[in-house]
Amino acid sequence: MKTIYIILMFGAAFLALYEQSKPQSEKNMIVMIAAIAIFMVGLMRLMAKVPSKNNREKENEDV
Repeated sequence: MKTIYIILMFGAAFLALYEQSKPQSEKNMIVMIAAIAIFMVGLMRLMAKVPSKNNREKENEDV
């Protein structure tokens, strides 16, 4: 599942950068906003699996 999010994030980032490089008359803001939203959701899902540093410090204090 993690690799799917990474691939999806790279695809969305590439799409957003590609849309941004087009001339002003051809840019599609909806595509750029959707790509950025997909990137942010993917990043949020990946970071949810990383444990917080503060949680480890609290566990050490309890022992």
